Amino acid sequence: MPVDSCQRKTLLRPPAGDQQLASNMLDDLSTRRLFLQRGLTLLAAGGTIPTFLDNTALAMMQAADGARTQAATGKNGKILVIVQLSGGNDGLNTVVPYADDAYHRARPALAHKAADVLKINDYIGLHPNLAPVKELFDDDMMAIVQGVGYPNPNRSHFRSMDIWHSAEPEHETPTNGWLGRFFDNTCDGTDPHSGVNIGDSIPLAMRGSRVTPLSFEKPENYKYAGRDRAGYERVNGIGEGKQHIDAATSKKQIEVATADEQLQFLTRTAMDAQVSSDNIQRIAKNYQTSSRYPGGEFGQGLRTIAAMIAGQLPTRVYYVSLGGFDTHANQRGRHEQLLQQFAAGVSAFWKDMKRQENEDRVLMMTFSEFGRRVDQNASGGTDHGAAAPMFFFGKSVKGGVIGKHPSLTQLDQGDLRYHIDFREAYASVLQQWMDAPSKPILGQQFKPLQILRA
Repeated sequence: MPVDSCQRKTLLRPPAGDQQLASNMLDDLSTRRLFLQRGLTLLAAGGTIPTFLDNTALAMMQAADGARTQAATGKNGKILVIVQLSGGNDGLNTVVPYADDAYHRARPALAHKAADVLKINDYIGLHPNLAPVKELFDDDMMAIVQGVGYPNPNRSHFRSMDIWHSAEPEHETPTNGWLGRFFDNTCDGTDPHSGVNIGDSIPLAMRGSRVTPLSFEKPENYKYAGRDRAGYERVNGIGEGKQHIDAATSKKQIEVATADEQLQFLTRTAMDAQVSSDNIQRIAKNYQTSSRYPGGEFGQGLRTIAAMIAGQLPTRVYYVSLGGFDTHANQRGRHEQLLQQFAAGVSAFWKDMKRQENEDRVLMMTFSEFGRRVDQNASGGTDHGAAAPMFFFGKSVKGGVIGKHPSLTQLDQGDLRYHIDFREAYASVLQQWMDAPSKPILGQQFKPLQILRA
């Protein structure tokens, strides 16, 4: 059941003729905002606009344009940034149990010496390359959640990722994700910018049954792909319309739309979509920052997110990934490089948030589909494991360590045993940060963790 009473209609499949399309749109397009959402999804795909939209490209008068706006958006509300560490990050060499002899015995070539780690307490410390992240921890802006996993862990990348994304381990072929269901179950999802993924495809976690967030690798890839942009701009002035203000009532008056006016609306809507993509490109291009983001897609993705937050887009959730953590062989150098890239990007992002005075409005969460096995393998790497740590960053985070480090001797088939279900972390984010009941989204009630300040 939806969290609120917001009802949305879906678009009919495109009819053969332009006039029939316009007529159906009158009946079925409940708001202009909904059409923008569907249209922007097409734009974000990066190919060509389907013929029916490009040809009809049109515009029916819609007086109820602003009837459903977001109550709380990224412009003035809380923002969630998800960082996915793809491939299965080695949690033991990220949050290092340096004081445990079992760790050093299991990893004679991979274990980090006690003198090198960035000590959190007398048992664990952070990887030596996480110094910028350790600064956030020391500033009480970072929480480490230890031993996170789920019952009967799956060691397949694809299946375990589906479980983390859907938050539904019982579903073998999930079709939507936990964030997608959040979008579906809130009126906020009617805005096409409610969720933005920086990447080549929308992650399952963000896919809803009714709402599809935006997804693009780079801002310049998010653009209108119709055949006659100049013609649209020349013939259909942005902001024109048939609404007018009645001098006596000071209220918008609704006029009955003719077939021609309906077609004009579709044209104008296509142009509004262009304006949206132009706006995002402009924000990203003109963003000025002294933060030193690392090169590559991850660092630039975080920079784009920082720019969009500064640009006051209504986005509630941003998503970005850092891949390459499937370190079966020669792990040491590769893992050190990845964690250095991760730490530099996260540090630069939070320096931007401080300059923007958005530290208290943004929460960042990191996860990976599983950890690695305790013992190193014969190739100088580690194989697929189970439980691993999660990180949370932000001014609203209750800094420190949550949960005990899993035992290195009482294992589950060679893997660390989880003691915190990842859905407890999701429940915390949904209830305490996104201000949404978690049970309708997660399917059952999980006890939230004490991640955020009271």
